[in-house]
Amino acid sequence: MRLTIFRQAKLGSQLKELRIHLCQTGEESKGVRDFITNHYVQLKKENPKLPILIRECSGTQPKLWARFEYGKEKSVPLTNVGAAEISKQIQSFGNA
Repeated sequence: MRLTIFRQAKLGSQLKELRIHLCQTGEESKGVRDFITNHYVQLKKENPKLPILIRECSGTQPKLWARFEYGKEKSVPLTNVGAAEISKQIQSFGNA
């Protein structure tokens, strides 16, 4: 299953950076931790030149940030979101 989620995850060239903020222990970040554990390597293999930053901080609400051309940024909250939904969010940023 791990391979199928990001098989077509070549993200568009307009996406310049992904940042994932999460708490190391918080229950609301559990899906984000699962995503990183199970899918980060495949995502990075598919997009080797895309910077993917993972920021952990105690008490932080999970959030996905995307930076595009000309410094434009978008974010979505990832509170209590599962790995599959995080994949969809990344795909939507990649196709934006």
